[in-house]
Amino acid sequence: MNIDFSFQNPTRIHFGRTAMQHLPEELANFGSNVLLMYGKQSIKKSGLYDEVMNLLHQAGKRVCELPGIKSNPAYRQVLQGAQLVREHNVDLILAVGGGSVIDCAKAISVSAYCEGDPWQRYWINGEKVSNPVVPVASILTMTGTASEMNAGSVITNEELKVKQGRVFPLELVAPKFSILNPEFTYTVPKYQMVSGIFDIFSHLMEQYFSGEDDCVSDYLLEGDMLALISAARAALKNPQDYEARSNIMWCATMALNKILALSKTQDWEVHQIEHQLGAYTDCAHGIGLAIVSVPYYRHIYRYGLHRFVRFAKNIWHVPTQGRSDEQVALEGIACLSSFIAELGIPQTLREVGATEEMLPLIAESCNKCGGYHVPDTAEVLEILKACY
Repeated sequence: MNIDFSFQNPTRIHFGRTAMQHLPEELANFGSNVLLMYGKQSIKKSGLYDEVMNLLHQAGKRVCELPGIKSNPAYRQVLQGAQLVREHNVDLILAVGGGSVIDCAKAISVSAYCEGDPWQRYWINGEKVSNPVVPVASILTMTGTASEMNAGSVITNEELKVKQGRVFPLELVAPKFSILNPEFTYTVPKYQMVSGIFDIFSHLMEQYFSGEDDCVSDYLLEGDMLALISAARAALKNPQDYEARSNIMWCATMALNKILALSKTQDWEVHQIEHQLGAYTDCAHGIGLAIVSVPYYRHIYRYGLHRFVRFAKNIWHVPTQGRSDEQVALEGIACLSSFIAELGIPQTLREVGATEEMLPLIAESCNKCGGYHVPDTAEVLEILKACY
């Protein structure tokens, strides 16, 4: 553990079948005005909406609503929510849904009382948040982003065609509490389930493929990967396998609540490329990550060869006898590709609506970062062409 760190995560997690029983006690800690946010109609069809509303009313809360949050939450929705916060003097923003709804809630919380343009100040300039922030809480219905226990907020400015993430200070923006009942994820369609699974896996790889030292975090990352692979295969066979869905849910939360990133340099270029892919195509985040990952890792594996060999051996159990390190590393990446196919995820950009004309625009506009190697625009374009 060669990089010094300080760590504290303020989110209180209620996990399991009885997690909703804790909502009344949590609501008692906040004022009377609640902004309830959710996606389309799934929580109404499942009955979760009625359950939450009943508990809110029993707690004496006045509720205003912001429905219809997109899977890639739009900045216009952030501004709409910020206006509701001001108009109703909101004391708590309660996000019911997946990471997109929670990300949007966090964006609203920092934007409602911002002086000037929040997009420019907080997502582009990366300024410190100096205005009052409205508390956020979540009831999770789809796993993937770990937004339920982190301070990240990824927002798409549709007008500018820019999808940008910002990680705020945990103590400022992380949900005050999150309710995680794996049964709430049963109604998620398979396409969204596997998208979330690969989003989790990508979070783990983005942290794993960096560093030269023998770091505890790398062993923990490998354990989370192995647990996720096992649980994903079980959930594919039976989407209502509680043990599998609970393990996927906790894998997701652990993957990006910062605990596994301690003392790590990290990569995150796959996410940067996908963000702009999402800005141009509005594709599901995890699906875009899966399409980009294999060509990206084939492009950069030589720069961190030892780690890709370890990935092949420890995650995919690739035999090493009589093989060069390059052969082992490439077979590990091939195993990753096979896992993506096993999940039933598309593997080309064409399948998510990207056109050849978009590729240079995506390559030029995405942020450039990396762990073992930082690709330039020409390299990113080469990677995108390999995905096409």
